Amino acid sequence: MLIVIEGLDGSGKSTQVAKLKEYILDKGMKLKYIHFPRYDQSPYGDLIGKFLRGGFGNIEDVHPQLVALLYALDRKEASPQIYNWLKEGYCVLLDRYVYSNIAYQCSKISDSSEREELREWIINLEYQDYNIPVPDINLFLDVPIDFVNSRLTSSRASDSDRDYLQGERDIHEEDINFQKNVRDVYLQQLQRDPKFISINCSSTDGSMLPSDQIFDKIKSQLNF
Repeated sequence: MLIVIEGLDGSGKSTQVAKLKEYILDKGMKLKYIHFPRYDQSPYGDLIGKFLRGGFGNIEDVHPQLVALLYALDRKEASPQIYNWLKEGYCVLLDRYVYSNIAYQCSKISDSSEREELREWIINLEYQDYNIPVPDINLFLDVPIDFVNSRLTSSRASDSDRDYLQGERDIHEEDINFQKNVRDVYLQQLQRDPKFISINCSSTDGSMLPSDQIFDKIKSQLNF
C-alpha cells in the first residue's frame, strides 16, 4: 500500500507521520518511508533546498514550472525503489508527493487557465512521462490557518527535517497569504480525486484538535 500525507508548512505533518509509522509497524506490516523532496539524497533535492532558502531569488524570480520539474525529477529518481518496495510487500509512506507539487506551484499563478495548464502538465509529467507509482490514498491535513501562522512565525530550527535551510528562512513560509493560496489549491484538488481525502484538524471553535484525535481520523481512512 502506498500512502501519502499532504499538508501546509507547519501543519503538524511530522507528528502524524511519526504516529502512522508506529501504527503500521504495530500492525505487523513492513514499512518504508520517504520524505519528499529528498534534500540530501539527490541532486534535484539539493537544488530544491537551494531554491527554498532563497539561493535563486524570491518565489517570483523562478518560474513555477521549472520548480515543479525539480520536484518531479526527484520523485522520478526515487520511483524504481518505491516500486521495488511495493513489490516486496512493504507499506510505503510518503511525506509529500504530487499534490504538493500542484498546490505549491499552481498557487503562484493567478490566471486560472494558466494554473490549470500547469496542473495538467505536472500530472502528465509525473504519472505518465515519468511513470511514478500512483498512491492508494492521499491524506490532506487541513489545519486552522492560525495554527499554521503561529508555527511559521515561531522558531522551527530544531525540526529534524530542516537542515536544508542551513540557517536561512524557507521562502515558501515567509508569507501566510501564500500558504492560504496553497490551501485553496489543495482544496480544489480534493474535489477532483476520490483518493484524495481531507482530514479536518479543526475543533468546533476553530482551534487545532489534539494530535491523538487527528490521528484517529487518519486511522479511520485506512483499511488495516
